[in-house]
Amino acid sequence: MSEQFWTYLFVGLTFGVYVSIALWARASSTKEFYVAGHDVPPILNGMATAADWMSAASFLSMAGLIAFLGYGGSVYLMGWTGGYVLLALLLAPFLREFGKFTVPDFVGERYYSKIARVIAVICALMVSFTYIAGQMKGVGVAFSSFLGVSFNAGIFIGGFIVFIYAVLGGMKGVTYTQVAQYVVLIFAYTVPAIFISIIVTNNPIPQLGFIGNIAGSDIAMLTKLNTVVTDLGFKEYTSTTKSDVDIFCITAALMFGTAGLPHVIIRFFTVSSAKAARKSAGWALMFIALLYTVAPAVGAFARMNFIDTVNEATYIENNEDFEDRTAEILSKGEKPIPKWYKDWEKTGLLDYNDLNQDGIIQYRGPDSKDNIENEIVPNRDIFVLANPQIANLPNWVIGLVVAGGLAAALSTAAGLLMVISSAISHDLMKKTLYPNMSEHTELGIARTSAFIAVVVSSFIGAFASSLPFVAQVVAFAFGIAAASLFPVIFLGIFWKRMNKEAAIASMLTGLVTTVIYICYFKFMGGVEADWWFGVSPEGIGFIFMLVAIVTGVIVALISPPPPIEVQKLVEDIRIPGQKGNLR
Repeated sequence: MSEQFWTYLFVGLTFGVYVSIALWARASSTKEFYVAGHDVPPILNGMATAADWMSAASFLSMAGLIAFLGYGGSVYLMGWTGGYVLLALLLAPFLREFGKFTVPDFVGERYYSKIARVIAVICALMVSFTYIAGQMKGVGVAFSSFLGVSFNAGIFIGGFIVFIYAVLGGMKGVTYTQVAQYVVLIFAYTVPAIFISIIVTNNPIPQLGFIGNIAGSDIAMLTKLNTVVTDLGFKEYTSTTKSDVDIFCITAALMFGTAGLPHVIIRFFTVSSAKAARKSAGWALMFIALLYTVAPAVGAFARMNFIDTVNEATYIENNEDFEDRTAEILSKGEKPIPKWYKDWEKTGLLDYNDLNQDGIIQYRGPDSKDNIENEIVPNRDIFVLANPQIANLPNWVIGLVVAGGLAAALSTAAGLLMVISSAISHDLMKKTLYPNMSEHTELGIARTSAFIAVVVSSFIGAFASSLPFVAQVVAFAFGIAAASLFPVIFLGIFWKRMNKEAAIASMLTGLVTTVIYICYFKFMGGVEADWWFGVSPEGIGFIFMLVAIVTGVIVALISPPPPIEVQKLVEDIRIPGQKGNLR
């Protein structure tokens, strides 16, 4: 059966499951809409957290980053993995013990201030909209592949699907949908990796094939890849052009940003207790590891297969006579451009510029020994989806991977929509502007906010098509979260002297400095030579996080301490089960 048949079958079946779950788990109260009623079992919450966490950046972009950055791309793998451990062990149980719905809710109650709550809402919205821009870009990549439509059309189609099941079910529907999406995405990621590992290394375990030998030889796979890329003028795959300082700062920004991400933190409010939060964190870490340990192998195999199939291939202009031209080129003993390339070219995510007008694709790096200019610019986000096609895997595998990519992008987009809608309806409207509104009205505002967020995030995602890759957009969100939200959460739990003035000063300092730095160097003409301390926009959140923490501590020490009842509350939440909290 054809690739298109399997793709439509898998995507259709999985979407049917998602919408059915949303209808079954339709939220009828704000408690169900915001935190799924506080009654999700730890193992299911662990799967939902893993799906929420393993976004388009993890599923689509991380392997592409590792494929083309090699060792330099590992900062994303290290930062995201370490960050989840930090969140699970350091913050999640205490936040669950506090018993609130959202991060702004924690800030508002812990710092006894509506102003602090509103600033936390702004921070959460900045993080979420930046993060969702990356997810919607991933949705655009997946849907453009699946339907053969333009990138922007794919974004708006995907946004409509997210809206249906996120708004219908709220957090309750999203949680159980994400359980199903985790199952889909993990099979979609590992099955082709196993196939390709067998083809390349004769080893069915990708993690071992990655460090093993090429099939039928005694040459290590990574040694072969290093040789191939350096011969074409690229840096060694196992090296990087990033400085040690920048690598450290990016990794740290991703780690601490993880611990401040509203859409991940809110997942720990959906379980019944702090003990259940710890259990679900352990399950989630195991589920996440199943994908993250495979990603380096997927990236390495993708880079090798891409070079083998595209470099020095004869370009075919028209799709109509593709098969005839392919046969003609093969009869001459030459290499034709593969069909997968022409399929992805239609999406606008592959670009070939025949600089020397010879009709042959030359893929070269900056240190090319034959002085040939590079003629192809691949979008790194396509390689997980394209990998099965590049490796000539069965059509059903190709369809499965498309369904997995959509599951990854949609699961996180839905989680982010919950953060955005709850921040507006619960924290801004109910807790700040209109405290006497009914639960029915609040639920309506939450759903309306989710709809507006889908529309806005779709336009943001279309704008994000000008950025190099999904993971970079997502890294900006992590930097903003690290600098603005992590300091007030961390100090709010572990330092009872932290007060509302310090929280306000800390959040504003981290938010404003990080956003200005990112905007200047990414969108306003700033150049790499002017980076502060050699730290890129992806890593600057860590530097400004330290500045925000210092600012918070200084302001707290020179201003009045918080009320005694707040200090007692801080002591209580660090002893799970020993307090009458603010539930």
